[in-house]
Amino acid sequence: MPQHILIPVALDHENVAPRKIAVARRLLDEGGRITLLTVLEDVPGFVAEFVDLKPVNHLSQRIKEKLDAVADGAPDIATDVITGKSGMSISNYAKEHAVDLIVVGSHKPGAQDYFLGSTAARVARRAPCSVYILR
Repeated sequence: MPQHILIPVALDHENVAPRKIAVARRLLDEGGRITLLTVLEDVPGFVAEFVDLKPVNHLSQRIKEKLDAVADGAPDIATDVITGKSGMSISNYAKEHAVDLIVVGSHKPGAQDYFLGSTAARVARRAPCSVYILR
């Protein structure tokens, strides 16, 4: 049974998070912990040059507050927000934080995913641990 489960939460699919948490709780070892993680894409340099406010810091705090609300004060759920490319950053985070299992959501594959690949597929290929793909 996994001691540390990572649940990536996409901003546009946060309504799926409770389902991912329920699956993680069934799989989690007694005394284990869950981390909800959102990966924000880096702001391109040409855009950052026109913005006075540090958008990543401001947005990171707002997203962390949303993740904390999803965690609903559960003592075994931590939240984190990082920047980077989702597929690689999730896998790197798992390696750096001794994650035993990643519970990632996926949608039904279509032609676009077949050619480009989804975040779930990228995570499954790169992860240093097992990946549970939830549809």
